[in-house]
Amino acid sequence: MAPRLQLEKAAWRWAETVRPEEVSQEHIETAYRIWLEPCIRGVCRRNCKGNPNCLVGIGEHIWLGEIDENSFHNIDDPNCERRKKNSFVGLTNLGATCYVNTFLQVWFLNLELRQALYLCPSTCSDYMMGDGIQEEKDYEPQTICEHLQYLFALLQNSNRRYIDPSGFVKALGLDTGQQQDAQEFSKLFMSLLEDTLSKQKNPDVRNIVQQQFCGEYAYVTVCNQCGRESKLLSKFYELELNIQGHKQLTDCISEFLKEEKLEGDNRYFCENCQSKQNATRKIRLLSLPCTLNLQLMRFVFDRQTGHKKKLNTYIGFSEILDMEPYVEHKGGGYVYELSAVLIHRGVSAYSGHYIAHVKDPQSGEWYKFNDEDIEKMEGKKLQLGIEEDLAEPSKSQTRKPKCGKGTHCSRNAYMLVYRLQTQEKPNTTVQVPAFLQELVDRDNSKFEEWCIEMAEMRKQSVDKGKAKHEEVKELYQRLPAGAVKALCKECVVERCRVLRLKNQLNEDYKTVNNLLKATVKGNDGFWVGKSSLRSWRQLALEQLDEQDGDADQSNGKMNGNTLNKDESKEERKEEEEELNFNEDILCPHGELCISENERRLVSKEAWSKLQQYFPKAPEFPSYKECCSQCKILEREGEENEALHKMIANEQKTSLPNLFQDKNRPCLSNWPEDTDVLYIVSQFFVEEWRKFVRKPTRCSPVSSIGNSALLCPHGGLMFTFASMTKEDSKLIALIWPSEWQMIQKLFVVDHVIKITRSEVGDVNPSETQYTSEPQLCPECREGLLCQQQRDLREYTQATIYVHKVVDNKKVMKDSAPELNVSSSETEEDKEEAKPDGEKDPDFNQNNGGTKRQKISHQNYIAYQKQVIRRSMRHRKVRGEKALLVSANQTLKELKIQIMHAFSVAPFDQNLSIDGKILSDDCATLGTLGVIPESVILLKADEPIADYAAMDDVMQVCMPEEGFKGTGLLGH
Repeated sequence: MAPRLQLEKAAWRWAETVRPEEVSQEHIETAYRIWLEPCIRGVCRRNCKGNPNCLVGIGEHIWLGEIDENSFHNIDDPNCERRKKNSFVGLTNLGATCYVNTFLQVWFLNLELRQALYLCPSTCSDYMMGDGIQEEKDYEPQTICEHLQYLFALLQNSNRRYIDPSGFVKALGLDTGQQQDAQEFSKLFMSLLEDTLSKQKNPDVRNIVQQQFCGEYAYVTVCNQCGRESKLLSKFYELELNIQGHKQLTDCISEFLKEEKLEGDNRYFCENCQSKQNATRKIRLLSLPCTLNLQLMRFVFDRQTGHKKKLNTYIGFSEILDMEPYVEHKGGGYVYELSAVLIHRGVSAYSGHYIAHVKDPQSGEWYKFNDEDIEKMEGKKLQLGIEEDLAEPSKSQTRKPKCGKGTHCSRNAYMLVYRLQTQEKPNTTVQVPAFLQELVDRDNSKFEEWCIEMAEMRKQSVDKGKAKHEEVKELYQRLPAGAVKALCKECVVERCRVLRLKNQLNEDYKTVNNLLKATVKGNDGFWVGKSSLRSWRQLALEQLDEQDGDADQSNGKMNGNTLNKDESKEERKEEEEELNFNEDILCPHGELCISENERRLVSKEAWSKLQQYFPKAPEFPSYKECCSQCKILEREGEENEALHKMIANEQKTSLPNLFQDKNRPCLSNWPEDTDVLYIVSQFFVEEWRKFVRKPTRCSPVSSIGNSALLCPHGGLMFTFASMTKEDSKLIALIWPSEWQMIQKLFVVDHVIKITRSEVGDVNPSETQYTSEPQLCPECREGLLCQQQRDLREYTQATIYVHKVVDNKKVMKDSAPELNVSSSETEEDKEEAKPDGEKDPDFNQNNGGTKRQKISHQNYIAYQKQVIRRSMRHRKVRGEKALLVSANQTLKELKIQIMHAFSVAPFDQNLSIDGKILSDDCATLGTLGVIPESVILLKADEPIADYAAMDDVMQVCMPEEGFKGTGLLGH
């Protein structure tokens, strides 16, 4: 036990047995003698927190001795930040960007990719002036290629030990505090880089991604009946290998290419046989890239938990990989050598750390890249070492298998990079372009200036520290330590009470529990909150600990240990907001609450025990009356509820069909027994039904609110045709008999009605429909324009994607809700006339009334808050909702669909209203995709079907983190 803690216990041991009222002067002097005198003499061995008389408490043993110069400053040696000779440059981890750093290092050591990026034209020429770059202007890369150029140039020739990639990360719009799926980042960035470089004129630059990383395979399906072979060609940039149940990399590749039988419900529709037949399907590798990326699918979906999990199984792989047995066309020289191993440290799929082991193509030496730190492996050998010892140990974990020469085993490797062996030596002369080198030189100059500045600051701090050291030594020699002869009696008594209660808390807890079992008779009891009773021991312990701490601090504060004002204010505010003991039965007026369910009657003995710990707790004897104000409010609430029930019952009885939505009139099929129908807002009907169903929870509806259906001029906003179709969801039709009742029950602000009449002398006569008030053509046209503008310029709107299964066509007749989007058909567009001019049956002339003019801005603002066409789509089984924007391209939508349905973009066949969506560069707005649209997804037949696993199903989990980033073009 620490010396200071021993003094503390010895000084106050008597307080555990002495009552507070029995504290004498002798007790006080005993505590003083044991606790304080050693500190005054300076013989206590450690810092005495809260004791101002302790010389050790102000650190005299430090100031009187020799002091290390480094203690006078907190500035590290700037030379520690300098790049070592013949070493690589690291990358700063900006929070959770280690997954980005690993891929940047791997791509940097791909010399062909680096050389191609250096050849890209740059806007840096705008910053050039004469023979150099303008000193007063900082270079800011404008494109992803320029950011990558600049990063690679710094990684190649910087004098710093590590550089900051924040410009690159910011340009991609990545969240630096959120760790993402590294494999998904690699795919998306390669796609973005390929798309960016495809605009370059130089073929060596334009095709570099495909030349280095792109291969080709074919999905081959063979009909067992006729032998017809169907091929679907596809490009790939990495092979995704299932590792479940395998021990070697070659086994994973064999499973990826194995033949699959299509039988039973999974039979293949043969176009030659024109029927479903048994068939076989497999993948054939047609060509392989120079750099072969093998993704080991360690992160899989656990069906039992509903989350991703990591497979920490060992996979063996060799440094030399012969891919010729797996390629369809032999004799191509497909021998690869290992060039990088990407590692995920940790046992969880949602956390951990990413590092990379990469082989230098020039020297053949292996390096471990761990953000800022880079370590060179000994003997030009890959050494995974400690990376395989970081997984959480468990009894069920398999032992690491033995690895032969030239082979390795890993349970944390998630990506292997192989390079095609060639007789040619790698190009060792990748030169940084002059404009980039000048930028690097400028950064190196800034670094050297910083080193000089830091060294000078260190020197100044040491000089000041030495001078202060001499001053303090002289001060100590003149500083007398005065003695305090007594302690405050009130503080000693309070300390005695607290320590005594802490000592007997457990015993009192048992006593109170026993007392609570007894039934309280008469008026001797006290009301206590049930919540307080459940947690009173914890509350007492926290309160006693707090008081004990306050007693320590009242004797003096440690040097530099005081809280600042803001912290103390925040702590006090939080403490005030927390309920103290028995405050849970206080009403808002500070009296006893009226709810007896929240409180309990306890005996006088139990309350007496509790009051020892909570002397300031609110006290409510059993005869105490509840709050009179709360009783009045309760009675008023009961009366209001009764009144609401009566109103609801009356309205429900008066309008039974409107409430039950039965026998409702329809404009498209006008009822024969009436020539007049009234209109109210559908919103009013829905709110009224809510009130009738739950009158105690909702307020009564007083007005029908028909003004929402009218424009500022008082004209109707809908045509007869639109009210029979798209606008029918916004209105409710009312029978004349119901309208008479509505006028009695509600405030009618505006009367809206439709009248049918017969015109002409011809038999049968022509029917026309007239609205009152009449249509306002100006506002109707403005509303339609605003709706169309919203459909073209929407952001973060919802659309639905429905996957078509088993080649079944979704027909309008059988399942119209699956094939109808919010866009109107051509017939609808013809029938929905904005001004009714071409509809002779709906007589809505402008009339001679002059209308008030309103400003354009006010008009638009009004239209946004008035009635809009309802486009709410009811999602059905098999659909998924996606958030999209009008300026988003079809290619970006396909990536979202890939995340949601695990269907690769090249396997997606999309259509909307029978129209095929095929232009990947077109925006959703130009393709006619509007909010609430339903897009049909038909996945191509050849989809890799992994073998069934016991409790894990291998699928791509939707990664939400890259939404809105530059990787998706936003």
